[in-house]
Amino acid sequence: MAKNKQPKKSIGSSSENAYIEGAGLVLEQPITETLEKNYMPYAMSVIVSRAIPEIDGFKPSHRKILYTMYKMGLLTGSRTKSANIVGQVMRLNPHGDAAIYETMVRLSRGYEALLVPYVDSKGNFGKSYSRDMAYAAARYTEAKLDAVCNELFKDIDKDTVDFIDNYDSTMLEPTLLPTSFPTVLVNANMGIAVGMASSICPFNLAEVCETAAALIKNPDHDVMTTLKAPDFPTGGFLLYNQNELSQVYKTGRGSLRVRSRYHHDAAANCIEVTEIPPTTTVEAIMDKIVDLVKGGKIKEISDIRDETDLSGLKLAIDLKRGVDPDKLMQKLFKSTPLEDAFACNFNVLIGGMPRVMGVYELLSEWTAFRTECVKRRVFYELKKKQEKLHLLKGLARILLDIDKAIRIVRETEEETEVVPNLMIGFGIDEVQADYVAEIKLRHLNREYILNRTQEIESLKKEVADMEDILHNPRRVRDIIISELSDVAKKYGKPRKTLISYAEEVVEEEEAEDIPDYPVNLFFTKEGYFKKITPLSLRMGGEQKLKEGDEIILQTESTNTAELLFFSDRCQVYKARVCDFDDTKASVLGDYIPAKLGMDEGENAICMVITKDYRGRLLFAYENGKMSKVPLSAYQTKTRRKKLISAYSDKSPVVAIISSEEEREYMLTSSAGKVLLMHSAAVLEKPTKDNQGVSIMTLKKGQRVMSVVPFNEGMLGNAHRFRTKTLPSAGSVPKDSDLADQLSF
Repeated sequence: MAKNKQPKKSIGSSSENAYIEGAGLVLEQPITETLEKNYMPYAMSVIVSRAIPEIDGFKPSHRKILYTMYKMGLLTGSRTKSANIVGQVMRLNPHGDAAIYETMVRLSRGYEALLVPYVDSKGNFGKSYSRDMAYAAARYTEAKLDAVCNELFKDIDKDTVDFIDNYDSTMLEPTLLPTSFPTVLVNANMGIAVGMASSICPFNLAEVCETAAALIKNPDHDVMTTLKAPDFPTGGFLLYNQNELSQVYKTGRGSLRVRSRYHHDAAANCIEVTEIPPTTTVEAIMDKIVDLVKGGKIKEISDIRDETDLSGLKLAIDLKRGVDPDKLMQKLFKSTPLEDAFACNFNVLIGGMPRVMGVYELLSEWTAFRTECVKRRVFYELKKKQEKLHLLKGLARILLDIDKAIRIVRETEEETEVVPNLMIGFGIDEVQADYVAEIKLRHLNREYILNRTQEIESLKKEVADMEDILHNPRRVRDIIISELSDVAKKYGKPRKTLISYAEEVVEEEEAEDIPDYPVNLFFTKEGYFKKITPLSLRMGGEQKLKEGDEIILQTESTNTAELLFFSDRCQVYKARVCDFDDTKASVLGDYIPAKLGMDEGENAICMVITKDYRGRLLFAYENGKMSKVPLSAYQTKTRRKKLISAYSDKSPVVAIISSEEEREYMLTSSAGKVLLMHSAAVLEKPTKDNQGVSIMTLKKGQRVMSVVPFNEGMLGNAHRFRTKTLPSAGSVPKDSDLADQLSF
């Protein structure tokens, strides 16, 4: 394009000076002034209007899309083309269609990035767990609002939130959405602003609603009892770390480890991974495994394929012959994104200011926000009721003399005088008179007016009730709790992410060559353990014990057996016999609480030996209850050293008995009563910490003192202490019933 030539002018001419004034000059400007005028406005815009979510759980881009779809009637109507939605959103969001559509995709059910999707989608919307599976163009897909969005918009037309002008002041948009449940915690939200970021992990909707309601009732409620752990839409296993999770709940910062879920197909000799951490993709996992195979670090894999289809994610790993799949997965967890960490940073805008908050504070802020929404809704409805009541009171005055009203209207010469004359004739105000004047002639009958005025009493009660709500914080809290309960019942679903309760995950070690030979095992009341070979036991003298200590278990086993040490804090610590050195009778032995790293003040009270985890454990409690748990419930694929919730903590445990066969046991209470029961009467349950069933009936202040296996001859007249029904109080033994070796 040709440039317009400027006529030559002398350097000194006034026109020339005006044309080039200031050109090429370098002005000095302090860097602080540049930051304040140019950088800070941009940074604040990104923080407040782009990347950080607000207390309703949405960023502005999300809110604009959902509100536009709501105004399009897509909450109850049929789906429409995504391109149509994107075009309508541009009235609120001055961004390109590609950015708007990508944001909508992430909100959709088909993309599977949200635990509770907001957009009901049809067509190819891609997958959050795939890097290469792209979503189709907006002209091919369809969408509408999901049913859960009823909880986002049902009060929005009742002045529950503020509205502001859009970017060109042609329409209004909400500053927040009046969500009736804490969406900020239900769905994951991540964003990178200028100098700060936000990363909120998702939680199960039902658990969040229950926790929010519990905190409203009791501010000192322990959140960890109801909000068990994050729940990711991609599933997997959350490796439970109570200290780390507690820190996230209190401060909003921390890191959580998520592990993939898999199963071994023995027929095809392959591992099928069906759930992965939310922070990675199938392609990233495959790339890392391929690199390890090429580098010679993993030799057990023959092939790897992505078999993801309409039924969901599936990553197939073909194994070579004789490979242990569990050991291989331990290696892959350690060196690939099959196990990954989710970094939490609960940064949320509160009143336009970014704040990092824990779950406690976040739910408290949401409760304050929701309280204001409920009050504004009630106030809006109150005004409507009061206005209607006011009009009906004026209509009731007409009931006194309908003929007079007609005569006033008929005899008024000018139309503008009708309302004033009615005001004077019936003693009503202008609003009431105008309402009466607008009534159709066909409605000026006693039946119509009576029907309308019958509402007056009910309206008065409703108005009084609403005024009471506005002045009673407890009633507002009850409304919020009731709405939370309804949301949990209507939209709550089971957890997708399973919880692996382990204080630490022990990586699979290389197979050890453990020598197998017979040993004698000793466990004392004070928690000391000895492993002595038969030869050493025959040559040794008396057992050396701590003063006041005694041996409570002595048995023969082998060096390859496994040991379970139950503590007085409902935990079990696992070890192998080979982990202990051979010793002699003349030493005290290993002190188990110190050897296994038990908590401070924790004591070992029982030892169980097993090789194949067959048999069962019988737990007897002071409150007269018994529980039976299969020993296999304590078996783990990895070498975990500690299991929590090993038995019930509702009552102190009296005895822990390991047995492969059912038999009779003798219970003795503090009241001196004895009861014989058969272990077959206790139903076996796989849950380790189940409370069991009642066996012995006790009065207030009484407790079970001892439970021992019963052998014939221990009681002189044993049938007196057996009963056909349980629970039973037992019987007081007579002198003739007691064996010489037994004392109560």
